Amino acid sequence: MVIAEIIIVAVVALIVLLTVVRSVRIIPQARARNVERFGRYRKTLEPGLNFILPFIDRVKPQIDLREQVVSFNGQSVITEDNLVVQIDTVLFFQVTDPRAADYEIVDYIGAIEQITATMLRSVIGSMDLEQTLTSRDKINALLRGVLDDASGKWGIRVTRVEIKAIDPPKSVKDAMEKQMRAEREKRAAILTAEGQRQSQILTAEGDKTSKILRAEGDKQAAILRAEGEAEAIGQVFGSIHRNDPDPKLLAYQYLQTLPQLAAGAGNTFWVIPSEVTTALKAVTSAFGGGDAPASGTPVPGTPAAGAGAPGAAPPDAAEQAPSPAIPRQPGLPEIAAPHGQLTAPSAPDAEDPVREVPASITPPGSLNGSAPTSGEDG
Repeated sequence: MVIAEIIIVAVVALIVLLTVVRSVRIIPQARARNVERFGRYRKTLEPGLNFILPFIDRVKPQIDLREQVVSFNGQSVITEDNLVVQIDTVLFFQVTDPRAADYEIVDYIGAIEQITATMLRSVIGSMDLEQTLTSRDKINALLRGVLDDASGKWGIRVTRVEIKAIDPPKSVKDAMEKQMRAEREKRAAILTAEGQRQSQILTAEGDKTSKILRAEGDKQAAILRAEGEAEAIGQVFGSIHRNDPDPKLLAYQYLQTLPQLAAGAGNTFWVIPSEVTTALKAVTSAFGGGDAPASGTPVPGTPAAGAGAPGAAPPDAAEQAPSPAIPRQPGLPEIAAPHGQLTAPSAPDAEDPVREVPASITPPGSLNGSAPTSGEDG
């Protein structure tokens, strides 16, 4: 009897322990479990310590309430321009209603995958390849809106949808690579041309600036040189007037400038000004030691006019004929004798402005071989 009582007590204790164990459920944080009583939904167990009726309530598998990530690989989608592309998507979702997620749909992850593929075909089917490759944000926004609306009744909230990869056919990839290579070469050529153009512009601007500065420098140098020459001429002019130079000195300086007229290497013809005779007169007077003898007085050492030279033939009737009268230039030496005898210049006579000189002899100071008139006197 004792043994039987012990066995009965042990069995009762085991049943009580098992009942207690089966009636207590501990749910982790961000988890949930649905409870069915006689096959009907009764309640959802919250995180923490929960009690149920053992052998009557049945607890369903645990549901994760955290945000989950699921990746869908290799979904074939046809674009508007009839190109087949492979699209990989990443979906972020969260269970907000454990009861709906458990009783409204059998496999909510599979349902989300299928609706994502369907919406991708619908969205990308209205775009060409270029828009598909460059409109990822637009595709993500459209997919998220559609999936959120469709999965709302399942107790699921879609937080984000991302296009992970878009793989066009290999031929299209090769064409795109060639196009991108051509675009890069085009941009490189444009940048090179722009650089050369900018370099030439800067070089031209530098040359322009340097020429302007050089011209301004030459201008300032010419101005300063002219000012210096003007100042030097003014000083020379003032010095000459302060020292009151003799006209004879000025005539000598004038004669010294004559060789400079013929100093050029290519000069084959040069003209002697008429003022040379005046300068010669002044120099002759300067080196003569005084005033020249009067007109008609023979120069010492020369035979007198009318006297026959030794060995000369007597003058004939043609030589005794009077010569035509030629006006005498003031300040020029007189031609007194037909036989080449020169007389010293004399002071001009107001009462006798015209002397009779043989026409065959050209006065000094004439340029063309004829005697100048009084109006051509230099």
